Amino acid sequence: MLSVLRLRRLVRQVPLQTSFIFLFLLCILSVFLSSYFLFAIKRKLEPSLAAGRSADDLYVTPSRPLPFLSGVGGTLSSDGSRTDPVVLVFVESPYSQLGQEIVAILESARFRYRTEISPGKGDMPTLTDGQRGRFVLIIYENILKYVNMDAWNRELLDRYCIEFGVGMIGFFKALVETQNELRRSIPDFTFNLGFSGKFFHAGTDEEDRGDDLLLSYVEEFWWFPHMWSHMQPHRFHNQSVLAEQMMLNRRFAEDQSIPTHQGYAVAPHHSGVYPVHIQLYEAWKRVWDIRVTSTEEYPHLKPARFRRGFIHRGIRVLPRQTCGLFTHTIFHKDYPGGPQELERIIDGGELFLTVLLNPISIFMTHLSNYGNDRLGLFTFKRLLNFLLTWTHLKLQTLPPLQLADKYFQRFPSDTEPLWQDPCEDKRHKDIWSKEKTCDRFPKLLLIGPQKTGATALYLFLGMHPDLSSNYPSKETFEEIQFFSGHSYHRGIDWYMEYFPLPSNSSSDYYFEKSASYFDSDVAAVRAAALLPRARIITVLSDPVERAFAWYQHQRAHADPAALKYSFHDVITASHNAPVKLQVLQKRCLAPGWYATHLSRWLEHYHHDQILVVDGQTLKTDPASVMEKIQTFLGLENQVDYHKTLAFDPKKGFWCQLLDGGKTKCLGKSKGPRYPDKQSQVFLRKYYRDGNIQLSKLLYKMGQVLPGWLREDLLNIR
Repeated sequence: MLSVLRLRRLVRQVPLQTSFIFLFLLCILSVFLSSYFLFAIKRKLEPSLAAGRSADDLYVTPSRPLPFLSGVGGTLSSDGSRTDPVVLVFVESPYSQLGQEIVAILESARFRYRTEISPGKGDMPTLTDGQRGRFVLIIYENILKYVNMDAWNRELLDRYCIEFGVGMIGFFKALVETQNELRRSIPDFTFNLGFSGKFFHAGTDEEDRGDDLLLSYVEEFWWFPHMWSHMQPHRFHNQSVLAEQMMLNRRFAEDQSIPTHQGYAVAPHHSGVYPVHIQLYEAWKRVWDIRVTSTEEYPHLKPARFRRGFIHRGIRVLPRQTCGLFTHTIFHKDYPGGPQELERIIDGGELFLTVLLNPISIFMTHLSNYGNDRLGLFTFKRLLNFLLTWTHLKLQTLPPLQLADKYFQRFPSDTEPLWQDPCEDKRHKDIWSKEKTCDRFPKLLLIGPQKTGATALYLFLGMHPDLSSNYPSKETFEEIQFFSGHSYHRGIDWYMEYFPLPSNSSSDYYFEKSASYFDSDVAAVRAAALLPRARIITVLSDPVERAFAWYQHQRAHADPAALKYSFHDVITASHNAPVKLQVLQKRCLAPGWYATHLSRWLEHYHHDQILVVDGQTLKTDPASVMEKIQTFLGLENQVDYHKTLAFDPKKGFWCQLLDGGKTKCLGKSKGPRYPDKQSQVFLRKYYRDGNIQLSKLLYKMGQVLPGWLREDLLNIR
């Protein structure tokens, strides 16, 4: 395994042209001034891209136009900067290959940027915002566009660069000879060797002597454990048996004086790392005290530049890269596609780009790559020579634990994983336990919000013979709250345990209700990653009624703030109010921003997958609502809820009809539906704009407006 840490200094990007990339730096004042500036602002150019962009938004293909992303203006930084940390990229066209490659570099380094077509006459973008510069660096895909610019725009751009100390990078396209260049190596580079003890002295006499020779230099290398017999960990369903296999490997290491304190391990074929096999993580910690591992599979193998790290059960998982070498690539002349294909990958091709686009790169090769034609040595020596010849990158090696420190210091947002559906990726399914099945995941999420009738709908859904809800939670009762709560970090194995093992019936249809999902900032993206084909149902009632119902609910549960303050005091509290009062106010008001929260779900699910239920109709005519829901879910068996529900005049709502004419109802109502008149007036005004936006959103979705919303809109007019 080769670990490379890229540290940027001075000029870092080089353009691609067929088989190689060459960097040309052109500065307005002088090479010295621009280089000094780029070094000084290095830290300012590293904020993450603006939040709210999905992975699909960032991916650029040759057939897709470049995304024109505008940076968000910022305030004066602590070091007195007069410019926003946004890079301005002038491209020749939205489809230009080199422009896309420049954007890919910026995206991989998580720079904020804006792309513009290279200006001709009178179409230079606005460079300043008042007394503040809008861009900290300017990049020209083709430097000739700058050289041939009209005098007015040229002078304008020059004055901006001089006044705000902004550097410029220009690229030109040329063919560069790469043969016979000076070869260099990385200072202090150290191989990290993996071992499976079962295969020690298991070859020919010559191979066994090679084993002994390698171990005679044991102190010269770093070492990490594989499995004892190179078995895939996801095939072990008993943690104790898995740990026993690891203990065999540990005893081998101790007998051969191989260091066992590195805290790093690699699973064969990425098995058990991602998708997560809990038994592997627990056995690793128990036997080896593993704190770092790596994989190519999170979130997916391709595209490689979207690979990320994450932390699970105290083990930091680093993204690993591919280098074009496999167990079968042992002879130069037999390389797939011919020797020239391997050289193309190295000399400005995929392997070169991997190092260029990733500040931290981890590569893993095989022992066979260092025998025969020694393609491992050939590949990385040639790669380093190309890097040192054609770039100003500074390369260094770090041990795995320090490398993990660097990675998560640089990318702190990567600490929490985003669990994917293993069955959506064939590679993931192949290294997932055969005892697990995606049929155990729910196909329907009832997302709330709270106090709109979602619990009643949950009861009605459970009456259908084809629908099965989750097992209850000791902490959150009928709700799991996996996608919105602290249990998300426990992983999908924990989540699946809340659902029955599927039968052979094709009518199995699991669902769960967690009313906190609707207004959660993270539930939608998490749910869509794991359950991309799920159906979503939300129940929307009058937000004024909902806010007051939550207040009544909190009073019934002896919330100190609800007992101390009137409802009007709660909803009108200022930002200087006591913290507990502000918390109660937010829970009363925020879920009622229906358009905002529903829009978030629509960012991750198609509108055909979402059904909006009128909370008022659910109370007055639940049977008609259930008929609509059965059609929405495509259930094979249709239940006539007119025969299974009965109105209870004492309770004031519909209940499940049992044998003998008895009914099973929810708890009694906790008070009146609407608050005092003064509070109603305040809330009608508070939710007015949001309700207008909701009506427009439902119209776009092709859904019928709830009766309470139509009435509210009429009153606005």
